[in-house]
Amino acid sequence: MTDAAPAVRWRSPAGRSLRTRLIALMVVLLTVLGLVVGATAEIYLHKVLYDRLDSQLRVTADRAQRRPPGPPGQGPRPGGGPFGNRVPAGAPPDSIFLVFATARPLDGGIVTVRTDDEGFLVPGYRNLPEAMVTRLSAITPNGDPADIDLGDLGDYRVLATTTDDGMVVAAVPLSETRDTLLAVAGVTGAAVLLALVAAGWAGAVIIRRNLRPLSRVAATATKVSELRLDRGEVELAQRVPESDTDPRTEVGAVGAALNRMLDHVGSALEARHASETQVRQFVADASHELRTPLAAIRGYAELSRRSRQPVPEEIGHVLRRVESEAGRMTALVEDLLLLARLDAGRPLAHDPVDLTMLVVDAVSDAHAAGPRHDWQLDLPEEPVTVTGDGQRLHQVLVNLLANARTHTPEGTTVVVGVAAEADAAVLRVTDAGPGIPAELRPHIFERFARGDSSRSRAAGSTGLGLSIVHAVVTAHGGSVGVDSVPGRTQFTVRLPLTPALPAEADAVHQHVPEVVQ
Repeated sequence: MTDAAPAVRWRSPAGRSLRTRLIALMVVLLTVLGLVVGATAEIYLHKVLYDRLDSQLRVTADRAQRRPPGPPGQGPRPGGGPFGNRVPAGAPPDSIFLVFATARPLDGGIVTVRTDDEGFLVPGYRNLPEAMVTRLSAITPNGDPADIDLGDLGDYRVLATTTDDGMVVAAVPLSETRDTLLAVAGVTGAAVLLALVAAGWAGAVIIRRNLRPLSRVAATATKVSELRLDRGEVELAQRVPESDTDPRTEVGAVGAALNRMLDHVGSALEARHASETQVRQFVADASHELRTPLAAIRGYAELSRRSRQPVPEEIGHVLRRVESEAGRMTALVEDLLLLARLDAGRPLAHDPVDLTMLVVDAVSDAHAAGPRHDWQLDLPEEPVTVTGDGQRLHQVLVNLLANARTHTPEGTTVVVGVAAEADAAVLRVTDAGPGIPAELRPHIFERFARGDSSRSRAAGSTGLGLSIVHAVVTAHGGSVGVDSVPGRTQFTVRLPLTPALPAEADAVHQHVPEVVQ
């Protein structure tokens, strides 16, 4: 099915450009017009030539009827030699005249022209083969002229008329008439072909020139379609040139409508960006302002539990819950503040970061936080170095490993691998858990995105971990993706690669055995 679709598109005119379709349509119309004109001229010429030939046949046949008979006893046998030299006036060379009479022998033959001793042209006859005489004698007299094939002599136009004592048969050759028709058809065809070539070339030039405004409108629309419009401040400066916005023309109407649409879209994008900026500023301000009271709540809760006075168990439980929820809310506020800063384009550190060493440390922390998971490393022989903010990249790893630990059952194998591929450092976190629901995958990097019961928030997930991963990786000029099926989920992070630091290779290999154990 997939192979047939391109073939259908190749044959379908809908798959061609407007310029190509206009030129093709013009050529087809001119071809049809040329064929109609040429066929009409050919038919008309055929009728004129054959009417003239039939008129000539009737005149010469009538003159042959009035020809006096030759001397008695000197006539040839049927199909024999010439009888006299009296040829009907106007008879063309190679024409045939035969007189079949009951009272005298066969008279006539094939008309010839010879030069006499004085240099004058003298008409005469020559013998006609007996088989042809027999065939001509079988023609029905007084009918319409008809075409007949006389073998080696070629095609003839023949007419038979009756006389008082027999029948006269007159025939003229069709070679010149048919040559004329063929020559006219060839000349007409060549003229039509040349006209089609000239019209196609001129039409292509004219159509291309008249469609240039449409091409400029399409170029403007293409530039707009290549802009990133989903986030951030968008400067929508592209517009169709004023010369292509004349509403009196079809292309100008399209260009003017496109400009109006771009004006509306630009206004909407400006309003959207202003709203996003206000929301981000609110989140940043609120997060910043909440840090102090949350720290105070945690401090007072901890201080109350450390009081020298005995605290009832119920009150102690309440204070512990207050401290726990204050800590969770503090983490949420810190995450929101980080996202707000990344959205605002706050610059990150640009230091060499040994991604291999970062993975080792993060897996060590994950092993301590989730000892019942099977943590494994897949490291290259040489360290992989990137340029970026080490603290934020460490947070990326921590969030990915926390995501694997939180959403997989105990005993699940989690493999963390680092590799250098082409110009990118690739970090892969693969777990053998239940996988991510298909309906959640397109939204997994969105903020506050949470899964169903298979990915519960029993461990206190805020739904911001993977959104922070995406924001940090994007701020480093990288990309992050996920591939998940039941039994295997893999997050892949790609970062721009920088030369490795050889001095750190030994430290990495010395540290790996401790982590694996």
